[in-house]
Parts: sequence; C-alpha cells; structure tokens
Amino acid sequence: MYEEDSTQIDYPIFLGKIYAHVFNKDSSIYWLDKAEKLIDKETLPSQLFQYYLWKGYAYEVNKNYDKALNNYFFSKKYINHIKKPYYLSFLYQRVLLLYSENQYKENVENWIYIYTKIKDSLADDRFTNSYHNALGKHYHYNQKALSALEQFNESIEYSKKLNDSSLLNNSYFHKGIIFAEYLKIQDSARYYYNLGLKICNCKKNKLFQATYKYNIARTYYYENDLELAKKWLLATLKDTISSRKLHIRNNVSKDLYSIYKQQNQKDSSFYYLELHKLYGDSLSVLEREKATTELQAKYDVSEKEKLNLILQNQIDKKQHEQRLLWIGSISLLMIGVGIGVLIYKNTKRKQRIAEQEKEIEIQKTEKLLKDQELAAIDAMIEGQEKERQRLANDLHDNLGSTLATVKLHFDHLKNNHNNPKIENIEELYGKTNDLLDEAYQKVRTIAHEKNSGVMANQGLLTAIKNLAKKVSSSDQIQVEVQDYGLDERLDNSLEISIFRMIQELITNCIKHAEANEIHVSLTNHESLLNIIIEDNGKGFDPKTIVDKDGMGLKTIEKRVEHLEGTFEIDSTPNQGTNIIINIPI
Repeated sequence: MYEEDSTQIDYPIFLGKIYAHVFNKDSSIYWLDKAEKLIDKETLPSQLFQYYLWKGYAYEVNKNYDKALNNYFFSKKYINHIKKPYYLSFLYQRVLLLYSENQYKENVENWIYIYTKIKDSLADDRFTNSYHNALGKHYHYNQKALSALEQFNESIEYSKKLNDSSLLNNSYFHKGIIFAEYLKIQDSARYYYNLGLKICNCKKNKLFQATYKYNIARTYYYENDLELAKKWLLATLKDTISSRKLHIRNNVSKDLYSIYKQQNQKDSSFYYLELHKLYGDSLSVLEREKATTELQAKYDVSEKEKLNLILQNQIDKKQHEQRLLWIGSISLLMIGVGIGVLIYKNTKRKQRIAEQEKEIEIQKTEKLLKDQELAAIDAMIEGQEKERQRLANDLHDNLGSTLATVKLHFDHLKNNHNNPKIENIEELYGKTNDLLDEAYQKVRTIAHEKNSGVMANQGLLTAIKNLAKKVSSSDQIQVEVQDYGLDERLDNSLEISIFRMIQELITNCIKHAEANEIHVSLTNHESLLNIIIEDNGKGFDPKTIVDKDGMGLKTIEKRVEHLEGTFEIDSTPNQGTNIIINIPI
C-alpha cells in the first residue's frame, strides 16, 4: 500500500512501528526520525497520533521510559481523531504498564481511573478484553496475586468470546506464573502453561517455546522432582539458538548445574557451571571502550619514547653548539616573560570588559522581564476595561432605551390620568407595566451574563457546560465538553479567568471560524490543567494574527503567561483549529 508513494509520512511511520514490534530498536528510531522530517502543516492529526504512539513505543523498547511517556502523552492530544479501539487500547495499556513496572505509584491509580472511564464509555469488547489483560499484568507486577487472577479470568472469558487466541494465550501464561511463583501450586501452574502451549500459534517461534518449557521445568524444580525438571530444561536448550535467548540459556545452565550438583554428577555439573559463566561473562560496551582507550594510551607512550630517543641523539650530535643554545634560550626566556606580562594584562582587561558586558546583559534581562510583566498587566486591564465598556453599552443601548420609553408613558399618565377625553387609559397602564417587566428581565440577563455561573456555587466545570448547552440550543452549532480528573473546585479568581478565556475562544469559533462543531476538553494531570479547544471551522495561519480587541488571541496568550501557563495554536486554513492551554493549579 505504501510502496506506491514512499515519500508520504505513513511509509516511515509504518516501518518504525514494525521494527519496534520485533524489538529492532535502532531501525525503528531511524525510520521514525525520517517521519519527523516530513511533518508539516499538511500532516493530519491521525498521522501525528501514529507518529507519537510508535515513537513512544520505540523509546520504551530502548528502555528510555521518560521519553516514551512524553511521546505517549503527545499522541493522546490527537486521540479524538482515532476511531479504531485497537490503537486507543494500545496507548492506554502501554502507559499503565510503564507506570506499573517502574513504580510510578503517584500516577498509576489516576491512570487506572481514566482507563476505566474510557473502557466504560467505549463499551467495546476488544478494548475491554485488553483492559482486563493489562490490569492483570499490573497486579501481577505488584505481587497482588488474587486481584491479578480476577482480571485474567475476565480476559479469558472475553478472549474465548472474541476468539482472540493471542490474549487468551497471554492470560494463561500469566496465570501459570502466578500459581507457580506466588501461590506455590505447581500442578495448577503446569495446567495453565500446557493450555497456553496448546492454543499458541507459535510452533516456529522458538522464544515462546523456550519460555513455556523453561517455566514448566521450574515447576518441577520447585517440587524437587529433579529428573522431570532436568528433562524440560534440556528440551528448553533445543529452542534457544539466537542471541535474544541468551538470558534463557544462562538461566537453564544455572539450573542444570544446580540439579547435577545435587545428584552428585560432577562432570555434568562442572560442564553447565562453565556454560553459565560463559553466558554471564561478557564485556560491556563501556569495558570495550576502556580497553580501546588503554591500547591507544600505550601506543601514544611508545611513540613518545621513540621521539625522545631521536631528540636525545640529536642533542648528542650537537654538544659543541651548547653555548649558543644557552644564550638563545636565555634570550627566548626574556622575550617569553615580556610576552607573558603583556598577555596577562590583556587577559585582565578582557575579564573586566566581560564582567561589564555580563552586568549589562543582566540589566537588559531585568528590563525585559519588567516589560513582559507590564504587558501582561496591561492586557488584563485592557480586558477588564473592554468588559466594563461592553456592560456600559448594554445598559445604555438596551436597558436605557426601555427605561426612556417607560418614562414617556409615566409622563403621559401623570398629565392625563384625570382627563376624561383620553381613551384607553387602562391599556396604557398595561403597556407601561409590560415595559417595566421587560426592563427587569434585561437587568437579570445582564447580571447573569456578568456572573456566567462561575462565581456561583456550581463551579467552573458546570458553568462551562451551561455555556455549551446555551450555545448548542440552536441546530446550527454543537458544543461538546469533556473532562478528566476535574473533581475539585479551583480558586475563584482562577475559575473566572479560565471561564472568560474559554467563553471568548468559543465566541471566536462561532464568529470568525464559522464552525458548527466545537470540542472543549479539560484534563487535570499532576497539578496541571490542560485545556484543548478544537473546532472544524475554516482555520487560519497563526502567523497572521493581528490583536485588535481587548480579548483577542494575543491578549488571551498574555493572560495565560501571567498565570505562568503555556498557550499553543495549531491551525491550518480550511482544516480547523486546535488551541492548547496548560495552566498550573
């Protein structure tokens, strides 16, 4: 499919994914780096998701877990563009197992909570099956045997229902380990290992075969049945022929050495002890580099000795010129001292100049920081002034005209209420009363818009959802709000600032982007509030932004900077807009 046009970004992403899956780490990173060079404004969100997902997995295979997690979280930004549950499942599973295997205790429970909510919302059997399998591994790694068995049993039921032999085999294998290592019930362990071997499509996969056989051998070893243990260990050796299985051969040799030693078979015991040492003793990359450095040093010393010998011969030949050499040396010494004094003075002068330049740079930096702080304050004041101006306009143009009409009606009633010639006096009273009701409703509307629900008891999230509901009341636009981990109220002033920014951005989506679908996502992750506002509007070039109004994009960006956060715009003409805001809370 990709060979027809290998210049497209999908081609190197695909190869990076394949090489990562077969643990060819260097080739995986090589192709994903090529993919990175092809990323531009035309790159689709689904392609960016795939790039970051497999870049994260490639780093995980390389045991660079921090970079792996960073790339996984980058891919999560584009998760709304992915429809296949397999990719969603792979992302959530890998992050959970990374947290679990590397003891990220402060993160893992929160991630399980998010993972569970996604599982419940999707209601997809394959996603649910992978969820139970991943959760079982998590409990297994943390030595919670009974909780792990419960999850693997759920996975087994779903695997049978879906005819998923891969996860079914994996669940049987882990159940075998739990019975062998934690519950110490070896016959049950062998039962599940043998079930795994029967349904495993791995007859040609020597690594799978060797792993299963080695684990079966260990069950007999735990029961002190040395003959059967030895039989299975020898069978394991037949399936361990490549370098990737070196660790298995090392363990098998160690166990065979122990068995033959207990059986007092010295020759065989000595043979497998030597094999164990052979597999265990290999120079690391650092040791090889050290050895190379030592050889180079010896070579340099040898060359220096040869050079000294040549110089000594030359001195011997020119002893009669010693006096002239002494005179020349003294002259050179005096010249050298003079040059040294000049160099010292020049160095001191340069140091003084460097210190002055450093002090000037510090002053420039302090001035820049003050200017930035003043700009942020100006932006806030400008926004507040804009809000006051808008409120004044509403009072003057909207409420003012209504009250002026009421005043005219009252003047007319005051001057003519006893005049019998005036007809429809009761109708005039009714119209005046209606105008007063209308003025009252306008005052309530202005007060509601001013408060917008943020300063009331319901909090930021409810206020945003009410705003979305209000905007979505027509059939022409749909606003969706999604939240993760935003269970507690924030500081009231922070909630007001965040609400005003989201309110203005939604208004921009409707007014300027002409969007009919808007997605607002709020995620609380490790004391950081992540806000993503995404629309399907006409998009724009972020470089062409001109800040004309008090609450324009530039002003919102300054407000975010004032809150010590980050503001990012991802937009392309005719392809919608993503705005990503991160604010510490």
